[in-house]
Amino acid sequence: PGDGYNAPARCPKPVIAAFLSAEDSRFYEHGGIDLQGIGRAAMKFIETKMTGRGSIQGASTITQQVAKNFLLTSDRTFDRKIKGAILAIRIERAYTKDKILELYLNEIYLGIGAYGVAAASLNYFNKELKDLTIEEAAYLAALPKASNNYHPFKHKQKATERRNWILGQMADNGYISRDEADAAI
Repeated sequence: PGDGYNAPARCPKPVIAAFLSAEDSRFYEHGGIDLQGIGRAAMKFIETKMTGRGSIQGASTITQQVAKNFLLTSDRTFDRKIKGAILAIRIERAYTKDKILELYLNEIYLGIGAYGVAAASLNYFNKELKDLTIEEAAYLAALPKASNNYHPFKHKQKATERRNWILGQMADNGYISRDEADAAI
């Protein structure tokens, strides 16, 4: 794991690892826009259109999500995406990666009225962040994609599948061992 694995300081490593693995595994490598991620999403889009199977994949970085959440609307327009990309580059120049990650983790909506990982930890598990297990951290990281679709009671199977995928990503990215991922699953 990169040097950002320890930041922000008050957030436990498994929570950071889960969110980076789920949302932006190359966060500490790009300058606000992940060209590899855009290319991967474009290829997936073409594959989905040609086969009629699969789903559209996003390519927004954590920095782009911060720009959208703080400064833009949630409109899914090309114009908003361009503005988000420009703002992401500016944010990357103005703030450290750790500060951007801190902003993201403190403001992201995670369902049932929870903004930020600390509030979500209390809402979903009645625990402080420092007390979360790896699988609980991975579950929270599943929520930014579509918190209503991964509600732990209404959509337990989908929530579990997404959490398990994130645990696999955490192992693939070197944050946890394969054995730890398998045990958490």
